[in-house]
Amino acid sequence: MSSVLTITDSEFEGEVLQATQPVLAYFWAPWCGPCRLMAPIVDSLASGYGDQLKVVKLEVDPNPESVAKCGIEGVPAFRLFKSGEVIEATEGAISKQKLESLLGNHLG
Repeated sequence: MSSVLTITDSEFEGEVLQATQPVLAYFWAPWCGPCRLMAPIVDSLASGYGDQLKVVKLEVDPNPESVAKCGIEGVPAFRLFKSGEVIEATEGAISKQKLESLLGNHLG
C-alpha cells in the first residue's frame, strides 16, 4: 500500500523530477478549505494506485521554489509528472472521478 509523501523544496527534485514512475504532486495550504476536502481523495488515490504512482504533497507557503517552478496560482493544485515533465495540470477542488480520469489517461 502506498501513501502520500510530504516533501519540501529541497526534496522536490529528487522525489519528483528524478522519480522513475509518474508522480502526482498535490499543492495545498492549511488555511484552504477546499484543500481539506481534497485530502481524503488524495490519500485514497495514493492507496488505490499503489506502485503505479507516487503521490507527494507540498504545503505552498513554506515551499515557494516548487510553487514557482510548477506555476501554481491557486490551491488546491495538482501536477502530474512523468520523466520530470508536467503532463497534466489542474487547479481547484475536483471530484475523485475527475482526478482518476486525469490519471487514467497516463497510467496503465
